[in-house]
Amino acid sequence: MAKEKLVEEGAENKPATKKVVEGAYDLSLGISIVVAVLLGVGLGYWMRSFFGYEWLFWLGVFWGVGGAILNIYKAYQKQVKAFEEYANDPRYKNYSQKDDDEDDA
Repeated sequence: MAKEKLVEEGAENKPATKKVVEGAYDLSLGISIVVAVLLGVGLGYWMRSFFGYEWLFWLGVFWGVGGAILNIYKAYQKQVKAFEEYANDPRYKNYSQKDDDEDDA
């Protein structure tokens, strides 16, 4: 009997914890953009100083910006997937888009 209550309490706490983790993940998007660019710049600077070619610095910057864009794309895809779940929810079925052209004229 006590184990069943613990299992039920754990199930109730799990969604709240999941929301906190997802919120932290969403907040970390800005940090991951900065870190990706700084890693690219650092890698480019190291390659330029190690190999002696100036264009390697810009290659590192390009890699960093590319990594930041990839992080943004992944976060966007995650949000699209989350919104698609709401589209199938019966609570939101009545909120369909209306095709009103009155404000266009």
